[in-house]
Amino acid sequence: MSIESISLFNPSQINPVSTTSKLSPAEAQDEFGDFLKTAIQTVNENQKASDVATEKLLTGGNIELHDVMIASQKASITLNATLEIRNKVVEAYQEIMRMSV
Repeated sequence: MSIESISLFNPSQINPVSTTSKLSPAEAQDEFGDFLKTAIQTVNENQKASDVATEKLLTGGNIELHDVMIASQKASITLNATLEIRNKVVEAYQEIMRMSV
């Protein structure tokens, strides 16, 4: 049995900031949008894998209980991490909006 990392974001998705290459605002927005879409797809895939594992267990498929529990916890952790990140982003946005110019 191999142990997979539980990661909301794949570190290979994060590009180091380079001082020589500047992105236009539109390119930066597209890059951030792609990053966000990939992260949400990862959360969704974990949720689906948990559902499939649970369904297999309930129907008597060839799956162990501990595998179902691991899939369930993995889905739960990634979803909770996503919600916490969203909360921090909303909080930061609200803080910026309260700033006087």
